[in-house]
Amino acid sequence: MRADRAARATYRFPSGVRRPASGVRRPASAGGGRREAGGREAGGEGGKAERELGVRPYVLVLIAVLVATTLVGLLWRSQQGRVRPATGDVDLLAELGEQPGERATLLQFSSAFCAPCRATRRVLGDIAAVTPGVRHVEVDAEQHLGLVRRLNVLKTPTTLVLDANQSITDRAAGLPRKEHVLAALDRAVR
Repeated sequence: MRADRAARATYRFPSGVRRPASGVRRPASAGGGRREAGGREAGGEGGKAERELGVRPYVLVLIAVLVATTLVGLLWRSQQGRVRPATGDVDLLAELGEQPGERATLLQFSSAFCAPCRATRRVLGDIAAVTPGVRHVEVDAEQHLGLVRRLNVLKTPTTLVLDANQSITDRAAGLPRKEHVLAALDRAVR
């Protein structure tokens, strides 16, 4: 039965050359160019180099873009919530009408629809509850835009660690880790 199908699918020219009949597709591996004796493609090596590489150039560009964006994303993620040293002698709490803590104050800038702000509120509230002389103050960033601009708060939550003199000692953008905040408080209390 296979031989019968093969006979119907090809046409034999008088010279003895067999060609596929109309409507029958060649397999992709058969190549599209003329063949010389010995099975090589006539007309250059253009198709051979592409077959040896096995990957189209646009696929390589796509892979490079994916790798680059993954690296940028990992770098961005590693920077989120990191507590960094900062400086500033602004009387923030008096401007906000809040009382400072005896030893230090954790000043958090939040917004209404910020999910990480709720988690930050819990972390900072827990730290303030167990650390004597430390107070947590949460400020709505939308209500104090002038202060937000002056302090260059670009995202919420942003946490500022203030020492007993109300000087900014550390700053964190994003959800800070509890151990990083405790280390920043140690630096502020010294």
